[in-house]
Amino acid sequence: MSAYTRGQALVRLLEQRIVLIDGAMGTMIQRFRLTEAQYRGARGEQEAPDRRFADHPVELKGNNELLSLTRPDVISQIHEGYLAAGADIIETNTFGATTIAQADYGLEAWAREMNVASARLARAAADRFGTLERPRFVAGALGPTPRTASISPDVNDPGARNVTFDELAQAYLEQARALLEGGVDLLLVETVFDTLNAKAALFAIEQVFDETGERLPVMVSGTVTDASGRLLSGQTVTAFWASVRHARPLAVGLNCALGAALMKPYIQELARVASDVYISCYPNAGLPNPMSETGFDERPEDTARLLHGFAAEGLVNIIGGCCGTTPEHIAAIGQAAAGCRPRPRLSRLVSMG
Repeated sequence: MSAYTRGQALVRLLEQRIVLIDGAMGTMIQRFRLTEAQYRGARGEQEAPDRRFADHPVELKGNNELLSLTRPDVISQIHEGYLAAGADIIETNTFGATTIAQADYGLEAWAREMNVASARLARAAADRFGTLERPRFVAGALGPTPRTASISPDVNDPGARNVTFDELAQAYLEQARALLEGGVDLLLVETVFDTLNAKAALFAIEQVFDETGERLPVMVSGTVTDASGRLLSGQTVTAFWASVRHARPLAVGLNCALGAALMKPYIQELARVASDVYISCYPNAGLPNPMSETGFDERPEDTARLLHGFAAEGLVNIIGGCCGTTPEHIAAIGQAAAGCRPRPRLSRLVSMG
């Protein structure tokens, strides 16, 4: 089955029921308590690190995307945990796999390989669990990068910028090409806190589609940072949608920063204004709690109960979790949403790009 055919299958599935996306990658990686040597590729205390990174001069612990090259067993195990929990869509381990993000570790030359490897790991896991009756889908994740095109990094110089639109677009172009090469079914521009960054990603994605002659579904997910109801760059949810709707995404939604309870009014607003596309929602597991195993305060049943309310009210088409969520959360969310009808759209003409 080609990526395009799988994309069509996802559209059909969205018409039938609420679709489940996976939960946090970083939270699950933390459970492995990997050491610096293990981030560099060592499997055990006595094993040497991957020779490619053994002598790299920069500390690599915390560079989760590198694990797709050095510890693919860890990433595959996490994917399989979410698939076993019932996830229909799993995300690639590529949130920070742009050349811009990897430059912080001196590994920008490895960014392309990270994306290809991550996509292949997710593809293999999805294919192991998928059947003709119930296919599983791989979303190529494009994160926001640690630099912003419309926000100054210097409080004393509002006009300062540490990245340009063209630099972002080039980084996203390289990432999107690699994700498609690795076999993803759709592309997910997520955790958008600066809409200009997202526009660079969408511009790059369109260029890749033009190059390949193949269009895949695109999801866009913004991040409302606090009770102001705005993205970090200052846009309301309605303004965010107005800024990205030209890309004709399959779905638009919100993720990260907030738990479900605080996110609900913004999902309600988005569901109202983005009436012709599907709505996604994958919140954090409540608020940060350093005493919790996951670092957040909601248990699986708590998050599931809250998201059941979203589903029962007909607000969403795709639900899952972000920071602090685990396979246990995803399984509980899936059970809570079972039987709830997906949010209807005004138009049934859905773009594949």
